[in-house]
Amino acid sequence: MEAAARRRQHPGAAGGPGAQPGASFLQARHSSVKADEVASTAPFHLDLWFYFTLQNWLLDFGRPIAMLVFPLEWFPLNKPSVGDYFHMAYNIITPFLLLKLIERSPRTLPRSMIYVSIITFIMGASIHLVGDSVNHRLIFSGYQNHLSVRENPIIKNLKPETLIDSFELLYYYDEYLGHSMWYIPFFLILFMYFSGCFTPTKAESSMPGPALPLVVPSGLYYWYLVTEGQIFILFIFTFFAMLALVLHQKRKRLFLDSNGLFLFSSFALTLLLVALWVAWLWNDPVLRKKYPGVIYVPEPWAFYTLHVSSRH
Repeated sequence: MEAAARRRQHPGAAGGPGAQPGASFLQARHSSVKADEVASTAPFHLDLWFYFTLQNWLLDFGRPIAMLVFPLEWFPLNKPSVGDYFHMAYNIITPFLLLKLIERSPRTLPRSMIYVSIITFIMGASIHLVGDSVNHRLIFSGYQNHLSVRENPIIKNLKPETLIDSFELLYYYDEYLGHSMWYIPFFLILFMYFSGCFTPTKAESSMPGPALPLVVPSGLYYWYLVTEGQIFILFIFTFFAMLALVLHQKRKRLFLDSNGLFLFSSFALTLLLVALWVAWLWNDPVLRKKYPGVIYVPEPWAFYTLHVSSRH
């Protein structure tokens, strides 16, 4: 009896008031695994998908437009533009929404990979902020996006010529390093979330009515992201990985839930829009020169400076 009482009063007993932190951690880990095994299908995250789509259009797509709309006197060329402030807000809000999306996943996802992906995403988007800011400010000085750095009239006659190398380095940080560190973790996080969007109940494999109007703006934004970001290979790899996962899970009689259907439908629409975009500009000689090679996906802003702004 006394031994039993001593055991009950022992501060290290599992689950007791004086339980060790390690024991609580192990209990949390085991309980999370059990919860993961019996997790029910998550409801459609209308709020998160709406905020996600809205801030993508406003803060990412709207950045360069805002820089053209707001008077230059309000934001001098030697100061951050209104688009830069949009980009700063995007760099804060997007990781937050991604983390909230991961929190609502019915499947427990690898936290370390999520944290590293979010950190890399923020770093890449911040690198892009600087390069893109200078690039769009150069447009006011006559820089033409449909031409390479060395072919631009305001760049090719710079002296000394090493200054041109500096602008090419800036372009590399903007279009290659920044985009890679920004978009690779972004699509990785979306794919990890997508991997948990399956349900054993076929009746739950449908989108609610409010989700349908969001598919078009979501897919249209990803079209802009793929074309302007020049990440078609990354996108198509992610899309076919999602398709392969869907087919694999179907063998186990698991079906996409409403959130998975929304994401997959948005990406499918994006692929269709990219195909139509490429087909429309397939024979454009100027854009063909800027985007040589097998993968030909022109940037919308290169099209704008070539065919729209040059006419005004």
